[in-house]
Amino acid sequence: MRHLLYSSVILIIIAVIITPFTMEAHVKWFTELEPEKEAIEQILSPLFLILTILSALLLAVLPQIVPKMMQWQRFKRLDKKLESFRPFTINILKYGTAIALVIQSLSGSIFAPEVTHNSIVIQAFTWLTIILLLIPNPFTTKIAATILFILFVTVTISYGIFHMLDYGFYLAIIFVLFMTKTKYESWSFPFLYLATGLSLCWVAVEKWVYPDMALDIVTMHNVPTFFLPAATFVSLSAFIEFIVGYLLVVGILNRLLAFVLTCIFIMTTILFGWVEVAGHFMIHIILVIFIIEGVSFYKPPIKIHKTVLDQMIFVFLNFIFVLSTILLIYYRFA
Repeated sequence: MRHLLYSSVILIIIAVIITPFTMEAHVKWFTELEPEKEAIEQILSPLFLILTILSALLLAVLPQIVPKMMQWQRFKRLDKKLESFRPFTINILKYGTAIALVIQSLSGSIFAPEVTHNSIVIQAFTWLTIILLLIPNPFTTKIAATILFILFVTVTISYGIFHMLDYGFYLAIIFVLFMTKTKYESWSFPFLYLATGLSLCWVAVEKWVYPDMALDIVTMHNVPTFFLPAATFVSLSAFIEFIVGYLLVVGILNRLLAFVLTCIFIMTTILFGWVEVAGHFMIHIILVIFIIEGVSFYKPPIKIHKTVLDQMIFVFLNFIFVLSTILLIYYRFA
């Protein structure tokens, strides 16, 4: 009976995630429509408030269910197998970053498809960073991380801080690369998950604040809405994306869910093609690293609370607080 219950939960989680993830992308990559802010009263619709409460309830229950599912022998064996790849995570990050930079450079962009440039200097330093990352030496890796940081700051000056917050996880990547072969190497990984989670949350809010852009993509690309009204589908997709980011931040996302998300990210490439590859390649790499590393070295904030009830209340209230804060900051400054 327990196995049947846990299997049902897994199927529900996968179904919920799969449904809106065909819209899991930065909307500004795929539409030429001018951004126009939705009125805050329209954003905070009854549907939005209902989905907020339901999401908070789901997240409150999830940390109590997922650990029990991970006690299955099949998942235990898989966990042990994945742990054996830990010595390769830094190399995966290094070479993954190098490949991402190659893809971006060939498309005339850096960090993201819409962050384009015509600078020979930026192009030259990008390729220098790629070469340094490919050299199996911690010193060259640190130099590459330093150059990448300078490039990120340069682009941020041109495009603005709030635009580049979408890609804040690159700062965490730079930090991890700089800490390679030091005593802080494994300690730096939580920053990678935190920054990636916050970036996903930030990007999700874009679909609420600029819904017309997302609706334009649904129409232009014939995105299946699974019999839902297009506006409802866009709002739901934003919630799922925000939830994924929140799961990374609070440390609830485990290897099983990370694996499902990685598979779905790959599936979206079929719909959006090369732009999707260029834009989300680094997210793929980070999720692969998460699948290998897990959260064994990362003490999630939820662990501060000892009892089940306290943990559920913490996740429920914290989700609403984080959602409200990021939404208001995005609406005010973006």
